[in-house]
Parts: sequence; structure tokens; C-alpha cells
Amino acid sequence: MPVPDLRKKLEDALTQPGGASSDFDLNADVKIPELELTPAAVLLGIRAETQTVILTKRSARLKHHPGQIAFPGGKQDPTDPTLTDAALREAQEEIGLPKHIVDVLGHLPPHQTVTGYQVTPVLALVHGDYDAIPEAGEVSEVFEVPLAHLLDRANYLIEGRRWQGRRRLYYTVPFGPYYIWGATARMLRAFAERMA
Repeated sequence: MPVPDLRKKLEDALTQPGGASSDFDLNADVKIPELELTPAAVLLGIRAETQTVILTKRSARLKHHPGQIAFPGGKQDPTDPTLTDAALREAQEEIGLPKHIVDVLGHLPPHQTVTGYQVTPVLALVHGDYDAIPEAGEVSEVFEVPLAHLLDRANYLIEGRRWQGRRRLYYTVPFGPYYIWGATARMLRAFAERMA
């Protein structure tokens, strides 16, 4: 679709009703822990020309979520005036994405993770080329998934595994060799619902 049409569709999606999500959405028997959540932001960056979504594979050496597929992003530092600033800083640090080619459109509703973060997806169009440079300590790979694949709700599956003594269900949206699941898949599913 032409870039102006894509931009309009994304802006319309930001105005759709819908609340926050969490890692507990598919598990009605699990009580969401009441704790102070750490603010964080991720960049849901869509390459305008290729209409692909930028994702990362986290380093296997990381303490939390090693080897998992994620958006570039992280917690809001005291030096980040806004969540948007946090997402842009993290994307530059993690994958070398220059801020000046990122056209921020707005925020999607936040997502609460089992690890105590309140993650706000920052929706943006990325214009032009850049050389992805994975920060070796955090990111093992940068790759892109066609937006059309992620917007097709038929591509989302519900799977489960044992966690803290019980079966925990979660969304997945596999793509080729990439197993996209958990918080990233849940945020993408919520985005797909808004875009439908």
C-alpha cells in the first residue's frame, strides 16, 4: 500500500478503543500481582518503504529473556524525559537506528509483563535505509517481518508451558525460523486487532 495510505491506517489504529494488555490475559486463573511497575518503552518501528516491522533476537547471554524475539526498547532511564525518548534511545543503542529517520505516530496501550514492567509500544514509521548494528551485549540479530504477516490474526496461535507450577498460555506468531511469543506477540496481537 502507498506510504500515505499506510500512515493514515496507522494513525486511525491509534484512535481505536482498547485498553492495556498483560502477560496474564489468557490465564484467567492467575491473579495479576500488585506491584509497582517499572516504566519501559519499545519501538514498534515499521519500515515505510518495505512495510516490514523491525525486531531483534536478544543475546543468549542476557539475564532476562535470553534468546527471545523482542522489539528494540527497554526501561525508561531518569535521563529520558518521555517514554518516546526511552524507545528512541534504546533503538539507537541496541540496533543503531538513527532517531532522525524515525517518524513517531503515537503510543499504543501499555502492556504489563510478568517481570514487573509496564511497557508502552511507541508506533513509528522508519523512512530510508540504515545499517543495523546489533549491540553485541544485548542483541544477537536484527531482522524484519512483513507487516502483512503480523496483521493477519490467523497467524497467531495460543500455546502454553508450565510456569510456576501451572500451565501458562500465551500468544505466538511464528515467522520462518523466528518463534515470536510472549509479551512481543501479545503486543503485536493487540496492534493487529486495532488495525483490523
